[in-house]
Amino acid sequence: MSLKISIKKKYTDFCLDVDFSTDSKRIGILGASGSGKSMTLKSVAGLIKPDEGEIVFDNKILFDSKNKTDLKPDRRRVGYLFQDYALFPTMTVEKNIRTAFTGAKRIERLNKQSGMNSENPMFHENDTEGILKKFGLWEQKDHRPDELSGGQKQRTALARMLVTNPELLLLDEPFSALDTYLREGMRLELKKLLEEYNKTVILVSHDRDEIYQLCDYLVLLNQGRMIGCGNTEELFKHPVSVAAARLTGCKNISRIKKLGENKILALDWGGIELVTDLKVDDDISFAGIRAHDFIPGNCEINEIPVGNATVSRLPFEWYITLENGLWWKVPKAMEEQSRENLIPSCVTIPPDKIILLKEQKT
Repeated sequence: MSLKISIKKKYTDFCLDVDFSTDSKRIGILGASGSGKSMTLKSVAGLIKPDEGEIVFDNKILFDSKNKTDLKPDRRRVGYLFQDYALFPTMTVEKNIRTAFTGAKRIERLNKQSGMNSENPMFHENDTEGILKKFGLWEQKDHRPDELSGGQKQRTALARMLVTNPELLLLDEPFSALDTYLREGMRLELKKLLEEYNKTVILVSHDRDEIYQLCDYLVLLNQGRMIGCGNTEELFKHPVSVAAARLTGCKNISRIKKLGENKILALDWGGIELVTDLKVDDDISFAGIRAHDFIPGNCEINEIPVGNATVSRLPFEWYITLENGLWWKVPKAMEEQSRENLIPSCVTIPPDKIILLKEQKT
């Protein structure tokens, strides 16, 4: 199934401008708070009307400003998982899920009236017990939302969404309401669930790990503008622009001066000269190095003196700030290892680990 989103919407001090097309079933939208992620999701759901453009899913036009097509939310066959899960507070878990079947029946009737065919539902109302057990909610079926843990609320919301038999799942920061220790487990649960039901998913998040783990196609948003899209792994490896590099977690970024076809001078890292694996085009004005890509010790090329470094201890790793300001992230050594043994006199960066970047146009 293909998805095309090409929309624009102007606000007083903000303009949403998104344009991409993909056949992927695992689509991630990554951006900081206020970048337009949720606006994009709500536009797909029909909760926000763009000023112009089109949204097409599986050859079905959901929105087209030129032809004045704007399907109502209940006709788009979209399931929306809100950040706060939007459970009915006075209903039990079981009633929250049963209520969704009522909405699903109404949508089914509308589809039949308009001649639209629907897929066989994933769940049936007469098997509510099976649904509750499948989502690990059988013992909580009589509990109200305020009696549930964060993970139980999320599973209830997911079950309620999936019983409506949506064709497209929209997940808005699905782990933001969970405690940190719950997120990894819930990510794995969600990944398994999505693989089982094989639906197309758009997941928006400001968390790079979530996006990388769950999505194979990535859209990068910065202040409403799309600054990159494509294969997730490839975008992390070659983010192209400074803004994209920062969004994907690159902590070391410097202005550069081109010295040759494969050689640069890093102006913000003490003026060190570095050899690159890729050709340095004339429009390259920055370089990036990911903090975990340094190699301790001497090397024939790209040797960087450590100097008077600063060490920051984290629970499972060390952050070492070199004298020239570069950040180096290494697995935490044994507690008895001395600071002197931990920090070498120099580190090197392989030429293929230097990220060449353009300055993002505004």
